[in-house]
Amino acid sequence: MNNPLLLHTIAIIHTPYKEKFAVPRQPDLVADGKGRIELLSPYNTPEAVRGLEEFSHLWLIFQFNQIETGKWQSTVRPPRLGGNKRVGVFASRATHRPNPLGLSKVALEKVVCEQGKVFLEVGAVDLVDGTPIFDIKPYLGYADSEPDAKSSFAQEKPQPRLEVVFSDLALKQAQVISEKIPHFIRFIGDVLAQDPRPAYQKNKGNMRIYGVHLYDFNVRWQVILQETPQESKEFIKIISIDPK
Repeated sequence: MNNPLLLHTIAIIHTPYKEKFAVPRQPDLVADGKGRIELLSPYNTPEAVRGLEEFSHLWLIFQFNQIETGKWQSTVRPPRLGGNKRVGVFASRATHRPNPLGLSKVALEKVVCEQGKVFLEVGAVDLVDGTPIFDIKPYLGYADSEPDAKSSFAQEKPQPRLEVVFSDLALKQAQVISEKIPHFIRFIGDVLAQDPRPAYQKNKGNMRIYGVHLYDFNVRWQVILQETPQESKEFIKIISIDPK
């Protein structure tokens, strides 16, 4: 029963997210964070994807390839619970699992066969650039959708947590980049509005400068605590966007 299973990478996915930090926790939270799946030989044939364009969504089975193997945990602290409450690893979608496998549902926008290669253009994703894909399966609405499903602590889609503003420099840089990458300003705003900081760093009011690698740029930002007699509120300020 414990015999090892050999898996073959059938594809890799190209995404704007060059590192784990700031990857959306679910694929539909950042609409402009789209991906391109590149099928690998010998699976990159038109025959292997024949009829796939008739489906609107796909299931991707992938590897958490940036997670240290052998470090699974029986309990984890989901970010949706503020990082303060533990649940069993099988009651979560945490990355530290006995087997480093993930499952993600994505929208299929286009099947491209060109110059002997096969690509799948997909919608919003929650995967790091270069993630290995082990299998691709069509999403079946009648079987896979459960509108009345109970989802414990993640019953509702999370709302963007923080307001995002640009410094004058960052806005000018983003406007230039937007000429080549459509909706770039909206994209990085949506990514950072999810507040990618670890739970233990939130609501601390420090002025730490963070960096996140999106596309080929290093986006530098900080969380500023704004205090008034009525309330205290955090917001994110993007400081600069420089080539990586």
